[in-house]
Amino acid sequence: MSEITVNKKGTILDEEENFKPIHDNFRFYDHFSKFSGLAVAQLYLICAAVTGYEVISRYVFDSPTQWVFEVVMVLAATAWMLSAAYVTLHKRHIGITVFYIMASDKGKWWLDLFAYVIGVIALWLLIDDSVIRALESVMMVERAGSAWNSPQPLILKSMLTLGAIVYILQLMINLYRHFSSKLAKNFVLIICGLILLRITCVIIVHFVGEESFFGYINSIYAYVGSFINPQEIINMRDMDIGTASLLIVALMLILMMTGMPLGVVTLFVSILSALFYFGYGGLYLVSTNAFGLLEKYPLIAVPLFVLMASILERAGVAEDLFDAMSIFAGKLRGGVAIQTIAVAVVLAAMSGVMGGEIVMLGLVALPQLLRLGYDRKMSIGLICASGALATLIPPSIIMIIYGLSAQVAIGDLFMAGAVPGLLLAFLYALYVLARCNINPAMAPTAEEVASARKKEMKMSKDKLYAVFLSIFLIFCVMGSIYGGIASVTEAAAVGVLGAIFVAAFRNSFDWNLLQVALAGTMSTVGTIIWLILGAVAFVGIYNLIGGADFMRSLFSGLGLPALGIVFVMMGILVVLGTFMEWIAIAFITVPVFAPVVVGMAPELGLDPEWAAVWFGVLFVMNIQIYFLSPPFGPACFWLKSVAPADIELQEIFYAVLPFIALQIIGMLMVMFIPEIALWFPKYLSG
Repeated sequence: MSEITVNKKGTILDEEENFKPIHDNFRFYDHFSKFSGLAVAQLYLICAAVTGYEVISRYVFDSPTQWVFEVVMVLAATAWMLSAAYVTLHKRHIGITVFYIMASDKGKWWLDLFAYVIGVIALWLLIDDSVIRALESVMMVERAGSAWNSPQPLILKSMLTLGAIVYILQLMINLYRHFSSKLAKNFVLIICGLILLRITCVIIVHFVGEESFFGYINSIYAYVGSFINPQEIINMRDMDIGTASLLIVALMLILMMTGMPLGVVTLFVSILSALFYFGYGGLYLVSTNAFGLLEKYPLIAVPLFVLMASILERAGVAEDLFDAMSIFAGKLRGGVAIQTIAVAVVLAAMSGVMGGEIVMLGLVALPQLLRLGYDRKMSIGLICASGALATLIPPSIIMIIYGLSAQVAIGDLFMAGAVPGLLLAFLYALYVLARCNINPAMAPTAEEVASARKKEMKMSKDKLYAVFLSIFLIFCVMGSIYGGIASVTEAAAVGVLGAIFVAAFRNSFDWNLLQVALAGTMSTVGTIIWLILGAVAFVGIYNLIGGADFMRSLFSGLGLPALGIVFVMMGILVVLGTFMEWIAIAFITVPVFAPVVVGMAPELGLDPEWAAVWFGVLFVMNIQIYFLSPPFGPACFWLKSVAPADIELQEIFYAVLPFIALQIIGMLMVMFIPEIALWFPKYLSG
């Protein structure tokens, strides 16, 4: 979740409270980046309101609209693209920093410089083609061809180009500030000027023709570019696909290890692959794949679920929910730990955002568990594992990303993840009860705690409301999906409106809460959207050069049974999870792995459509293991950020090991008994 907070005066602070504006000639652009980010964040609220209106209009008044879908797509794409400058200003892009943090200060300086240069090159090449596609769309007034027939494609292509431009300008300013030498700074200014001149010339020439002065300047750029023929440097058409794949993977891994943003890595590698295989014409394929991402309506569910979680997190629902559940624990030894798992399940079903849930549990549940005398290591591991249930229990953002990558119905994935998620929660509870009853000193009962405090625990009205409101919100979101009332994106919008209602009912809702939640959503989604964009571009290019067919033949040539191949895939995911972000893993591996699994469906004893759903659950359970696994498990770092100061990271790593074992057991159960995941969606689908 975002670190955006509010100061004593009630104004929004950036993610880093110690972020200090730099007073130079480009401070104005910093203000623009900050303003544009916070401004477009408001669009997510409009998306939720408009989508909620569509649901009500369709199912209450039997009057579906023709315009909501296209309006929401445009609003979301605008927010995604124009938040790039804000995210870049605050250096929030996701990268693998394992080796970066071990480098010396001088080494970090060179790695940062390398990342800036690669980022500028990648974005410049994307802009050089996307601006032409946007201008062509403007000239022909390209429309959606729907009943409403809005100029949606025109706006989306324009937003892609505009987003890349504001991104590269902020990146160039960061590069300018990276240098202390005046000569180097001036060189950066010259490069920035040449880029802006090229963009200006392309735009003007498109309207006035090549015969103008700007056409002459454009021809100079073309002349210089003619001396650099990518296919003369490396012609990938002359390589076999295995060699090309090896080179692509090696380049990607090397760039990732430098710590540069993963979105830049995948975008740069996709552009290089396109240039070396198709020549300059390959840039069209990259920009087309990137544009295709902006048309994916289910992706809008991601920011809406993040916004819902942000509102609930700041409304204080978790605290009252935890207190209410602790009363239900009664005389059960380890009962507070069990109710922590129950609260985690409820929070997961309300949000789908793991980071926020672990932070909430770490702030609310961990101090209570430790104060009540629960075993320290068991409490720490339980918080991490329970918080990670949000990856599996719907609405799961990871499942949305998998569904987009594998072309699988997200509603089916949600239904398939429910039972395995509850299975893991049951395994955690069984483990806690077993340990606490074997060694009663590990956990007191709730009544023992009340007796020691000499304070009777009562169910207050606020606590009771927290329970009922949580159930109400889960019913609104998941009930609308399972009942066929709303799509996943529409259900996410309903969730946002429901979260606002819950916060307002609790007298927790105000303007500051809303603005902080919106800003946090913008920042969180802005960190991943360019990663997704780069991954989509990369997968598209790799598939075009035959990569997907090569990987399928590679797996089929292993000579293993179908389940053995699935084991190999799970092993690859485990290895990738040691150094790569889950979203990059999803977009790089799922488009390759999922078709292979679907092709093996008869051998697995499954229908093809259900094989993809089953593998999706396995994929998410594998990613859940990655979230906990030392030494890079994000869940451990999230808990460390809010845990008491005396809890060391090494202690957290040790504490999660038993729960990782339980996760592996759960994943193996689903692997060998697919019906654990599939019976519920099959039952609901009739």
